[in-house]
Amino acid sequence: MNRLYSFFSFLFLLSAFLLFDVSNLSAQDFGGISGNFQLDAQTYNADSLIGAQAVREKIRSNGFLNLTYSKDNFSAGLRYEMYMKEILGFDSRWGGENGQGAVTYRYAKYANEDYQLTVGNFYEQFGNGLIFRSYEERGLGLDNALDGVKMKLMPAKGLQITGLVGKQRTFFTVGPGIVRGGDIDIGLNDFSSNFFNSLFPTNLQVRMGASLLSKYQANDDPSFNLPENVLAWSARMSINAGEFSFNGEYAHKCADPSAANNLTFNEGKALYLAAAYSTRGLGVNLSMKSLDNMDFRSDRSAQLTNLTLNYLPAITKQYLYRMLTLYPYATQNNGEIGVQADVFYTIEKGSDLGGKYGTTISFNYSRVHGLDTTHLPFTHISGQDTITNNDLFYTSDFLKFGKRKYFEDIGVEISKQWTKHFKTNIGYMNQYFNKSVVQTPGYGLVKMNVFVSEFTYSFGSNQALRLELQHLGAKHVDVDDAGNELTDSTGAAKKPELDGNNGNWAYGLLEYTLAPTWFFSIFDEYNYGNDDPNHRLHYLSGNIIWVKDALRISLGYGRVRGGILCVGGVCRPVPASNGFSITVSSTF
Repeated sequence: MNRLYSFFSFLFLLSAFLLFDVSNLSAQDFGGISGNFQLDAQTYNADSLIGAQAVREKIRSNGFLNLTYSKDNFSAGLRYEMYMKEILGFDSRWGGENGQGAVTYRYAKYANEDYQLTVGNFYEQFGNGLIFRSYEERGLGLDNALDGVKMKLMPAKGLQITGLVGKQRTFFTVGPGIVRGGDIDIGLNDFSSNFFNSLFPTNLQVRMGASLLSKYQANDDPSFNLPENVLAWSARMSINAGEFSFNGEYAHKCADPSAANNLTFNEGKALYLAAAYSTRGLGVNLSMKSLDNMDFRSDRSAQLTNLTLNYLPAITKQYLYRMLTLYPYATQNNGEIGVQADVFYTIEKGSDLGGKYGTTISFNYSRVHGLDTTHLPFTHISGQDTITNNDLFYTSDFLKFGKRKYFEDIGVEISKQWTKHFKTNIGYMNQYFNKSVVQTPGYGLVKMNVFVSEFTYSFGSNQALRLELQHLGAKHVDVDDAGNELTDSTGAAKKPELDGNNGNWAYGLLEYTLAPTWFFSIFDEYNYGNDDPNHRLHYLSGNIIWVKDALRISLGYGRVRGGILCVGGVCRPVPASNGFSITVSSTF
């Protein structure tokens, strides 16, 4: 099947080339080809102390090659992917039984100032993605590209209309559901200029949009009358007025019982609001998100990140510091409400606190709760049996913070340039992480104090030495089914029976840069606070990176702790490993 798919993909591109009369063309008239490729490979050594497993293949690898041909208004492309076998942590369906490769993405596109037509595979997003976003996040093993037809019309200045139909990618094939959708986006300033001279002042920009999306999947469940066509819609507005900006969107989804929402027949809804203010030395970002039953897929039996139709923006800060990735928060698609605030303040250069080069202080606060829900009894007949199910319908307070807290983060960072060559960044974060909800049922919660520090000294224009020191102090607390903290007979916080990544951690990194060609780093994570002395382990690793023009080669060796990798609130598990890793990438 994969070979047949690749063969027809080749014929698809070949036929596109043959549409042109090449008899009277010079060499440069044939257009151009561009692309990029990447290969990730890893070896695996057994390491029972950290739970790393050996694999029979010894080496596993993921790779891809993108090729794009463009000529005037026409472009076509394809992507070849291979998983031989898939790197541990990726879904085993990528690599199959023995590993496999295939052309997984191919398209042809014609675009001019009035319209765009794409046939084949494509990515698209409506608004903030609350009802539809097809995209690729390679590090998560996520690719939900559509295979079908997409058209964009630009009939007037400031007006864009999008229509599409297709099926979503699922590994090396497509899912069973048919996806149909449309979006209209209006830039009122430009659009009104088609009829009026200056309806809006020059410092005010207003955009409005609306989207519709439906999916069709036949009902094959003998017990329930599941809806075969599920409709979702959304409306949005954005305003930019000088130093102020606002973005808001509301989405609604009709009843969509699925494996991911425990077959509830409730309708879904989501609200996302974001506002920002920026002036000299000060920046403020505020956001709020509430969602209820917004897990939306083109296959009602799909799980994890497979065949997702929408994207729900993260409402928590996405940190890069290693200790702050130990307990990352993942968006709870079935119900959550949260707020976030970021404040950036720069003390002017030359002042007593700002010093010669200035000082920047950043503050972050985020908090996420569940929604309080009341389940309603529902009686139905399955075969000869009468069944009462309390999960099919429920009521919820959509705009009210529920009693159960999922996550909270309070953080402050101070960045200062001390001299022309030396700068620092110091930070403190206090976090509350409900692991029973976000990762592992029955675990309990984690309360953390995290300290981060970064020191960078540059030697001239192309050399720098950077040191990171981080510490995570963790307190693990057991909770009951309602989320209440439990205590032991002495009144102290009761520790959960399920214990992982236990206790305090320390982290250190030293990196030397010889730009633009060489980068060297060595780092260590030390779980010195683990209750089990046999698991107070070091995770020592090192990397060498060589860059030449567009070619980049990275070689690493060491231990990698198991955990969760998240990007934008979407996560996948990463198993512990011990071995070499290499990444080769380039563009052309």
